[in-house]
Amino acid sequence: MDAVVHGCGHDGEFLYTPRDSALAQKIRAGERPFTIDLHCHIATPAVEMLVKDMPQKQAEPAIRVQQFGEKSSLVNAKIFSSDIMRARLANIDTRLNEMEAMGVDLQLVSASPGQYYYWADYDLAAEIVRLQNENIAEVCAKYPKQFLGLGAVAPQHPELAVAQLETAVTRYGLKGLIISTHVGDKDLSDPSYEKFWAKAEELNAVIFIHPLGSPLGERINSHYLGNIIGQPIETTIALSKLIFDGVLDRYPALKLLAAHGGGYLPAYIGRTDHGYAVRPEIDRLKQKPSDYLKQIYFDNLVYKPEAVQALIAEVGLSQVVVGTDYPFDMGQYAVHEVVDAIDGLTEAEKALIFSGNAARLLNLEI
Repeated sequence: MDAVVHGCGHDGEFLYTPRDSALAQKIRAGERPFTIDLHCHIATPAVEMLVKDMPQKQAEPAIRVQQFGEKSSLVNAKIFSSDIMRARLANIDTRLNEMEAMGVDLQLVSASPGQYYYWADYDLAAEIVRLQNENIAEVCAKYPKQFLGLGAVAPQHPELAVAQLETAVTRYGLKGLIISTHVGDKDLSDPSYEKFWAKAEELNAVIFIHPLGSPLGERINSHYLGNIIGQPIETTIALSKLIFDGVLDRYPALKLLAAHGGGYLPAYIGRTDHGYAVRPEIDRLKQKPSDYLKQIYFDNLVYKPEAVQALIAEVGLSQVVVGTDYPFDMGQYAVHEVVDAIDGLTEAEKALIFSGNAARLLNLEI
């Protein structure tokens, strides 16, 4: 079987078509496991209208050149200004049609990272998040069988973030929040976020850790390395800090979902365990670092069946879920082909990846 590993071309066109005719027939007929995609984004156009004249928004093109280089910035500008990408991010009919083509039954939609806007002051941040969360909640209410939601948050204002988390879950019925890997010069393990993590555990809320760019800047601003390797590096750092700074010890019931397969942490966890064992200056934890991977859920956005198999070997089958990164071009839309190609998995085990693990994380009955 020749699995498709990309979904968007250089002009943003949708390229996904199952190449295995038997599987294609099953997808069209719905004769395959119920499938939940936990990594997919939705935009809120009203937010763009709100921030369009802000100096920080006006400065974005120059910042993107620093992060990704001029060539990639031009390509991204072309893609994100295209009608098809705008439709995918904001038009629900387009999204539903492409979910059907991919064989995805339910999306856990979260705000587009490009709309984090962590530079916003208190009042603006409150309005940005309100617009995003109301938009996501409205989509989920209108299509309850196809969508569940994760809200946005303004972690640059930690006290506000706690209130936004509670509002997202208790008022809007969202399953939790999406948050970046760092907030300015603060890591997510910074003491100022202690109340946030306590509230997340109290509410049984899913916290989806998803990066936006990398502070490595000009070192990786060519060949789209700012995304290709910068995003996984960011997730690796964020998860490592949450482990080593004791957040997962203090809040063991946290529901964390890590984007992009958790970055490089699962693949190189042996080095982390070794460093923890031999370096006396590392603070002692209740478990060795690799044990904490069993407390985190990881999307399977690592592209190859062999890579998903390696991820399972490190974190456990129970912690791996489907994540496509819809609708971006670094996504992986061959949802069923990749999992079906993993050697040694039973149909029941594949079903755990397709939806069983996600149902447990989201407290769903399927």
